[in-house]
Amino acid sequence: MEPEVKEHKETSPMTSPVNNNHSIESNLTYSSLSEDLAFVDNEVVEKLTEGLISHYLPDLQHSKLALQELTQNQVILLDTLEQEITKFRECNSLLDINALFTEAKYYHNKLVNIRKEMMMLHEKTTKLKKRALKLQQQKHKEALEREQQREKELERERQLIAKPAKRT
Repeated sequence: MEPEVKEHKETSPMTSPVNNNHSIESNLTYSSLSEDLAFVDNEVVEKLTEGLISHYLPDLQHSKLALQELTQNQVILLDTLEQEITKFRECNSLLDINALFTEAKYYHNKLVNIRKEMMMLHEKTTKLKKRALKLQQQKHKEALEREQQREKELERERQLIAKPAKRT
């Protein structure tokens, strides 16, 4: 037994003489449709449901499998992306390490140059100290020679001063 469905003819408000007649006719159609649904057999509903499910279920299952495959591919892509990010971080850390080694080399060269300068300054100060010592010794020697010369001159002057003869 098939449900009886009444056809509903809509009339446009332009063709209908009275707009109220249209709404009354709609209300009558909807109320008769709901009464017809009350008399629908449960077996028919089951068969229609099974038919609807059997019609859409394969597509839905196929869609479900496709979504699962896409999800798995997405997980794989996320893992791959995480690995690439890790590689980039390692590269950045290597660049940082290279920068540190470059900086260390720069400061090592600077220390070597400072050491060379200090050794050169040490040699110069040593030479200057020796020269200063020689100059000091020379001045001391010259001072001694002058003192000796002065003493000799004083002695000579003393000898040149007339000495009174001793009366004997």
